[in-house]
Amino acid sequence: MSSVTARAIIYNAYGEPAETLKCHAYKIDVASLKPDDVVVETVACPINPSDINQIQGIYPSRPPISVDSLPELKSPAAVCGNEGLFKIIATGSNVSNFKKGDWCIPADVNFGSWCTHKRGLDRDFIKVPQTISVNQAATISVNPSSAYQMLTCFEELKPGDWFIQNGANSQVGRAAIQIGKKLGLNSLNIVRNRDDIDKLVADLTALGATKVITEDDNGSKEFGKTIKSWLDGKQIKLGMNCVGGSSVTGLARKLGPDATLLTYGGMSMKPVILPTSLFIFKNLTAKGFWITGNIKRIPNSRVDTIKAVLKMIEDGDLAEPTYNETKAKVSDLTDKKLLDIFTAGLANSKKGKQLILFE
Repeated sequence: MSSVTARAIIYNAYGEPAETLKCHAYKIDVASLKPDDVVVETVACPINPSDINQIQGIYPSRPPISVDSLPELKSPAAVCGNEGLFKIIATGSNVSNFKKGDWCIPADVNFGSWCTHKRGLDRDFIKVPQTISVNQAATISVNPSSAYQMLTCFEELKPGDWFIQNGANSQVGRAAIQIGKKLGLNSLNIVRNRDDIDKLVADLTALGATKVITEDDNGSKEFGKTIKSWLDGKQIKLGMNCVGGSSVTGLARKLGPDATLLTYGGMSMKPVILPTSLFIFKNLTAKGFWITGNIKRIPNSRVDTIKAVLKMIEDGDLAEPTYNETKAKVSDLTDKKLLDIFTAGLANSKKGKQLILFE
């Protein structure tokens, strides 16, 4: 194999994905690798909300739009995607930590994972074992890693302690339930009401949720008595908010003295509304959580977090995540086919998380 034809989804300017995305094809010369180079082929990559925000130009951390992003570019561009799973297909003469066939994930953010192949340095990747599933490996660095860091980096939670979260049916929420269970924590989980609420409660309980309530319960003063009986004299030390609006107001009221509230999302598109009394009389600490910022502040935290989450996966403590999967057969791809696959995935992203699998 002297070269491979690679394809990547790119954008030349910020805007709505349907209007700005293109597919760029280029050659990777495998026969002339530098000593520390590796060539990878993509096994799977998800479509995350942050990926869409990067394309729109509204996400704080973005890859540079540069003519050096990929070979053979005719104008400056950025490659979409942060997260994914890759397989080593070639290595330079100095590479000893990888061999052909190894799995790996990006070692840093803004990697540009929406591609079929990529060339980089061996230090650009973290090896992951093939004892876990493709889905788990391809999505380990955002959702479960965020849940792990929120549960371990801000409050010294001990077995038997409580945390509360809204958006508990999200991928971060589901991961937090399972990680919390592994750490011996109790969780109070808030979800939107729906026709099949009993089924969802059973599902989250099976994952390890201690209690599951609806947003109606969350906003009810009367239901607070029930929650107090569940706590049995204990206080909730940590809150995790990805919704905002009235949901976070109800959540925050359930926190105990000196608790911490972390906001990592705003799905309702409404501001975080917190009663003044919680700051004065309960000494509430309210912070934002952004995993990219957190790993920049804490040296080695990305690798340490991934190692911790990997162990939980290998030990069977984290269930297989479910995604809407689309398969892309690399040998049959054209520029248009690959672009159509990602365009369809983006269009369907509000119906559930999308995962592109390459074959």
